[in-house]
Amino acid sequence: MSYEVNINGEDRKIEILSREGNKIQARIGEKTYDLDLMEVEPGIYSVLYQGENFNFELNARSPKKYIVDTTDEKIEVEIVDAESRYARSRKGGEEEDANFISTPMPGQVVKILVEEGQKLKGGETVIIVSAMKMESEYKVVKDRTVKEILVKEGDNIDGDQPLVTFE
Repeated sequence: MSYEVNINGEDRKIEILSREGNKIQARIGEKTYDLDLMEVEPGIYSVLYQGENFNFELNARSPKKYIVDTTDEKIEVEIVDAESRYARSRKGGEEEDANFISTPMPGQVVKILVEEGQKLKGGETVIIVSAMKMESEYKVVKDRTVKEILVKEGDNIDGDQPLVTFE
């Protein structure tokens, strides 16, 4: 499973290579990390890496934006998906209120997880698209109602093509 994230303004790819209980092997960029991760209290985590213990608090600002608060610094983390890429490309304060989902690049629709008229909560996955050998989940930023689904599973799509619209 892989994720694209923005950490303090820098885009990174995080790939979970394996997970067994608290033990996680993850790759960030070209480096692989063997971690022992445990939630010690709700929202408070302890990570053991190369014999050193690191503690942090994870605060959700929205379904895709988090603040990782360590004893030394606060790190802004955003899950990057097609909707947030599109939002970044738009101007002004419209970015959190797009009335459709599109992809920044061509790809193929893998799965549509909604129906027209369906009410969604912020953070829910709407559609999964494969592009450049990687599947991306497209989620709504806030509560929305699906107005129209403009594609079918298996369709090849163009970049910036609207896929699903919202009321």
